[in-house]
Amino acid sequence: GDKAFAQFLTDEIKEEKKIQKHKSLPKVSGGWELEVHGTEAKLVRKIAGEKITVTFNINNSIPPSAEEETQEQQKPDEQEPELTSTPNFVVEVIKDDTKQTLVLDCHFPEDEVGHEGEEESDIFTIREVSFQPTGEADWKDTNYTLNTDSLDWALYDHLMDFLADRGVDNTFADELIELSTALEHQEYIKFLEDLKSFVKCQ
Repeated sequence: GDKAFAQFLTDEIKEEKKIQKHKSLPKVSGGWELEVHGTEAKLVRKIAGEKITVTFNINNSIPPSAEEETQEQQKPDEQEPELTSTPNFVVEVIKDDTKQTLVLDCHFPEDEVGHEGEEESDIFTIREVSFQPTGEADWKDTNYTLNTDSLDWALYDHLMDFLADRGVDNTFADELIELSTALEHQEYIKFLEDLKSFVKCQ
């Protein structure tokens, strides 16, 4: 059984490498520096007196609906549809002279992806906003967290503009999806390779 499993994995890895779009991770324009730790990625950008970091994790970042539909409709010889990774991401804005970090929790609404043509709509939304003490690893649940569900839309628009002024806009979000998808695929191939070595190990 293990031999057949290893052979299957070998073929699978070959296939996945064939469809891999990026041999190296795509860059995000606008002077963002990328750090990757396993499945977590961090983009950092410094502008006058501020440091902006965007963190996301590729785990569970592929929307489930895409996979379920295709299983039924797919003909055996069809190319599998491309899976897109749309992770939640957290934007932290740190100003040099304050002890607080503004934290904005953003996500891609599941029904938004793939609706082109609506020029005005943003491809990501802000879900929560809070202040956290700068430099502390653990965020406090006791800090007030503003949920945007019931937020005055004018305030919400200002928050979106505030992000856009710092380079977090639709273009950035598109590139983040591209980066995340490439990273997810890279990790998936690595996982298959690890699994193969594990299965072959006597």
